[in-house]
Amino acid sequence: MLIDTLTDLALMLLSIVLLYLSLFSYARRRQPHWHRSLQERRAVIVLLLTLVVVAIRVSKAVLGGHTSEFDIALLEYIHQHTSAAAVSAFSWITLTGSSRFLTPLGVLLCAALLLARQYREALLLPLSMISAALLVYAIKLAVARERPALWATDWYWGYSFPSGHTMGTAACATALALCAAQLWPASRRYALCLAGVWIGLVAASRLVLGVHWPTDVLVAACLGIVLPILIRLTAGTVKPAAARTENS
Repeated sequence: MLIDTLTDLALMLLSIVLLYLSLFSYARRRQPHWHRSLQERRAVIVLLLTLVVVAIRVSKAVLGGHTSEFDIALLEYIHQHTSAAAVSAFSWITLTGSSRFLTPLGVLLCAALLLARQYREALLLPLSMISAALLVYAIKLAVARERPALWATDWYWGYSFPSGHTMGTAACATALALCAAQLWPASRRYALCLAGVWIGLVAASRLVLGVHWPTDVLVAACLGIVLPILIRLTAGTVKPAAARTENS
């Protein structure tokens, strides 16, 4: 078991390194303006590649059509060691990851950013949330993984993989953290910490309530964080190219 785990970690690390080197090699040879932009964001690129590789690796078992012993054991452990009071608290926390909460929150914040004439930030938030919703819907239909049935739980519409609550929260929280970091650079660390706590709590709530497998929330969190960062990076690399074309 330990050898398999170490092998998986080594393969993931190797994949990240190879993807990193390939991306920078392609950018240096074919897209020089990308290369300069990517060099300034090396840490972000490593984070993105790590999240993508983890999501792909974890998804492999799910796409194979079976639930791992890890999924079952962790979910049962959480159920056995969670008090009724904690379940009640997490049932409220999970509401902050629902569309009934995220949609009006996104609309209000987007309107506030537009009124403040922060058009770039106002575009990032809805793009992140809409792309997350579309991605969740597409993957759920494609994979069609059944929800856990280890104990009696509330009914939720749709398939289990990935967790829509977790991905929606991750996309919204990450986009808001990026907006806060752009508008108030001194708040970057606090914004990222708050985003991480929110994502973690919503992800944990789905496990405590027993409506998702651990791999559902892990992949959803990874993809939800990736989307806003990727949108921001894409905007940052395309803009210099457009500006250079106009100047020439």
